[in-house]
Amino acid sequence: MVESDVQVEIWSDVVCPWCAIGRARFTKALAAFDHRDEVDVRWRSFELDPEAPREPAGDLADHLAAKYGFSREQALAKNQQVSELAAAEGLEFHMERAQRGNTFDAHRVLHLAAERGVQDAVKERLFRGYFTDGARIADPETLVRLGAEAGLDADEVRTVLAGDRYAADVRADQAQARAYGISGVPFFVLDRKYGISGAQPVELLASALEQAWTESRPLLQTTPAGDGCDDGSCAV
Repeated sequence: MVESDVQVEIWSDVVCPWCAIGRARFTKALAAFDHRDEVDVRWRSFELDPEAPREPAGDLADHLAAKYGFSREQALAKNQQVSELAAAEGLEFHMERAQRGNTFDAHRVLHLAAERGVQDAVKERLFRGYFTDGARIADPETLVRLGAEAGLDADEVRTVLAGDRYAADVRADQAQARAYGISGVPFFVLDRKYGISGAQPVELLASALEQAWTESRPLLQTTPAGDGCDDGSCAV
């Protein structure tokens, strides 16, 4: 990132439906932004369920019902509602296929992807893997495959997952989230000055980008020499 870029950091989890919707909306806002090539976007790690198992365990609707005190029917209805909202953003959700799993390793892969310049592509592929394909998001070989499909080297992903590389980076992101008071995602932070919580409308995200851009470039003024009003301006 060069000094003049606007920095956007987005805390999210790859099993968070609102994060996927938020990404779709932010992508639209960014695509319409005149200075999009001077915006640096970084995805930050956040685990909604750090205790989630490594192996798929049970039905997602049952888990959500138990976690939030819903009936199974209410959980299914909420999943359908969010799937319809996702469809309005061009996303295809099949929540009935989703396999609950721990996302710590997925976040480590995203840190690798950031270093390789393909983080957003990998983020999108992980979202699609979980919400559309029913991929086992905690399974190392699944992460290798999804990462490779989005531009990473499969052997490098496999090596990362075999050790603890980027674990400290994931924890650092989570510590920063706590310091900011972030308790839900997605959460957008622009230039470490402005925070936007939730999958807000495209128009609001576009306005935030414009404001951050304007404030990152203070107006330079020149004062004409001498006193009085000359050359279309008044000197004091």
